[in-house]
Amino acid sequence: MTLFKKHNLILTKALEEIEKRGYYSPYFEIPSSKVYGEGVKEASVVSFKAQLNNKFVIKGLESDKYIGKEVSPYGFDLGITYPSVKADKLVADSKTAMNQWKKLSLDERTGICLEILDRINKRSFEIANAVMHTTGQPYMMSFQAGGPHAQDRGLEAVSYTYRQLSKIPTNARFEKPIGKDKPPIVQNKKLVVAPKGISLIITCSTFPTWNSYSGLFASLIAGNPVIYKPHRNGILPIALTVQTAREVLEENGIDANVVSMIISDDRSETQGLVKNKNVKIIDFTGSTEFGDWLENNAPQANVYTEKAGVNCLVIDNFDDLKGMSRNVSMSLSLYSSQMCTAPQNIFIPKDGIVSNGEKVSFDEVAKLICGSVEKLLSVEERAVEILGAIQNPDICKRVDEAGSLGEVLLASKSIKHPMFENATVKTPVVIKVSSKDKNLFHNEHFGPVILLIETESREDSLTVWQETIELHGAITAGVYSSDEAYIEKTEDIAIEEKVNLSVNLTGHILMNHSAAFTDFHATGDNKAANCALSNDNFVSGRYAVVTIKRDA
Repeated sequence: MTLFKKHNLILTKALEEIEKRGYYSPYFEIPSSKVYGEGVKEASVVSFKAQLNNKFVIKGLESDKYIGKEVSPYGFDLGITYPSVKADKLVADSKTAMNQWKKLSLDERTGICLEILDRINKRSFEIANAVMHTTGQPYMMSFQAGGPHAQDRGLEAVSYTYRQLSKIPTNARFEKPIGKDKPPIVQNKKLVVAPKGISLIITCSTFPTWNSYSGLFASLIAGNPVIYKPHRNGILPIALTVQTAREVLEENGIDANVVSMIISDDRSETQGLVKNKNVKIIDFTGSTEFGDWLENNAPQANVYTEKAGVNCLVIDNFDDLKGMSRNVSMSLSLYSSQMCTAPQNIFIPKDGIVSNGEKVSFDEVAKLICGSVEKLLSVEERAVEILGAIQNPDICKRVDEAGSLGEVLLASKSIKHPMFENATVKTPVVIKVSSKDKNLFHNEHFGPVILLIETESREDSLTVWQETIELHGAITAGVYSSDEAYIEKTEDIAIEEKVNLSVNLTGHILMNHSAAFTDFHATGDNKAANCALSNDNFVSGRYAVVTIKRDA
């Protein structure tokens, strides 16, 4: 049985679901031993501990130099070192591998990619440990977002790429009539999908697999080899991914250098790789500064970026304030607001709002939100499984200095993790500022720094919200309102500024959530991101079609 046939049911279902944009996931999101096997979770812990303070060996990427300085946000050095292969060698090896990879049929490449996803899924517990101890995500989020949800994004990209390429015929017959008594002009044409070239994926420190699997599998299906450049403190999840992909490739007689990884302590080397004429695709998630640099310094490549944005939430007249505050408190607390989809700016009119016919002041709304955050995080054992750990010392500094921005409505406090005594865990700090102080809230304060912004009116809330998105971009936005006319105005702004909008969420789904097959992650048309995961545009820049024609 070919790999394409082996996984054809999943692909068929995925192709149906990208048309519907409903719920679909073939990869089970609960870390269940019944699904993943008895003892697998325990074995993954043993494997993780065995990797600590050792070399991570990837067959075919051996090197005389091994480097790595990852530190777990839960308070210990990983001590793992990884092979540092020179960029020039990786480029040369990738070009050689591409010559074989691109000659495979679309179905063959797709089958191999689906097998890679299946193998990665089987390693979800290992990846969960790696994600947890590099990003600081709590364990359940590490398993879900780093594992099955990331795999969903990969499958989604496989589906979009396969659908697009499968519509291109490999052969065509051209027959043009030129007159009643003359034979037609006839040509036979061969249409060849030509990969762009080497695909470089530069990952972030917070969601290394979730943010990168779309680019990985879209590039591979289109025939491009991939070189991963993981964030210096998020190497392990990518190393496991690369190792798995190379094993599947080799087992199927394919040059494993179709997928490789660069680990370098030489900044000029990696900058040179970005500018290398053979690198034709770059996927990046991270800071605006570096994203802008990539867009301006790699003219030879199609550059797909997700950068920093400022996500905003508007609170208007709304009847279910308890449901609102409960939902918002989770949005603000989950993974310590270290998500690109988490709200930072919350706009509330200074004269307050109306709820169930009664006036509720700004301070009362603020108290509801702050109280819900405190209640949610009141039990430390539960709180650490929501907050995770802070993955960057700069975030701690930002939280500690947040009081300089305005009035502190809710102070941050440190929480002792029951399992990891040296973990850095902080609750959100909530600050009150005025809508006149645009220099304060027009910037991203990445991490658990929440700004409650006192606006002049309901209309002013919409105005400053729109200004923020226009100037700095956003991945997500939200609104709470019982006024349908007001909601319509927010929808109009969201459409104009090209930002995804959540309306009146009071249940389990948060404005932070973005799921494959139903949500396009980002729109690709504001300053926060120039692409969306995943759509046809995300795929189309990864290949060209070459037509070869002959007279019949």
